[in-house]
Amino acid sequence: MTNVQTHASHPAIVKRLRRASGHLSSVIAMIEQEQPCLNIAQQLLAVEKAIAQAKKALIQDHIDHCLDHMVEGSGRTKGQSLDEFKLITRYL
Repeated sequence: MTNVQTHASHPAIVKRLRRASGHLSSVIAMIEQEQPCLNIAQQLLAVEKAIAQAKKALIQDHIDHCLDHMVEGSGRTKGQSLDEFKLITRYL
C-alpha cells in the first residue's frame, strides 16, 4: 500500500470491531462452558456478520474516498487510483 489514509468512518468501524471482539470472547467462553452447539453456532454467525459489515463499511468508504480523489486529482495518476481500486475490490 502506498500511503495511509484516515477516513471519517474509521472510528465507527473500530467501535463495531471492538463490539465484535467482545462478542467473540463471549463465544469462546460459551465453548469452554460447553454450551449447546446450536447456541454457539448462532452467536458465531452474529460475530461473522458484524465483522463482514465492518469490512463492507471500510471498503465502501475507501472506494468513495478513492473515487473522489481520482475525479478531483490527488497528485496520483488515474492509473494508480484505478489499480488501488482494483486491489481493494478483491476483499469484497
